[in-house]
Amino acid sequence: MTDDTVGIAGDRIRTIVERVEKVEEEIKDLMEAKKEIFLEAKGEGLDVKILKEIIKLRKQDKDERDEHETLLDVYMRAMDAPRPAPIAEAA
Repeated sequence: MTDDTVGIAGDRIRTIVERVEKVEEEIKDLMEAKKEIFLEAKGEGLDVKILKEIIKLRKQDKDERDEHETLLDVYMRAMDAPRPAPIAEAA
């Protein structure tokens, strides 16, 4: 078997892989903390779906949020509008 690692910095690769693994572990811990916060909110009688919607909206800038709300309103009104009567076919 030949040495195919010539020119590859094994220590650098190991360092990068270990850093990514550490970040993945931190993300896992943060996701668990987030879950616990939502459980706490639910325990206090708050609606978690609404809290998540608020968080989503706060991430948007004002123009994006206004556009979203306008489209939502237009679509809801369109769904509630009466359907036009079908045109009678000529016999």
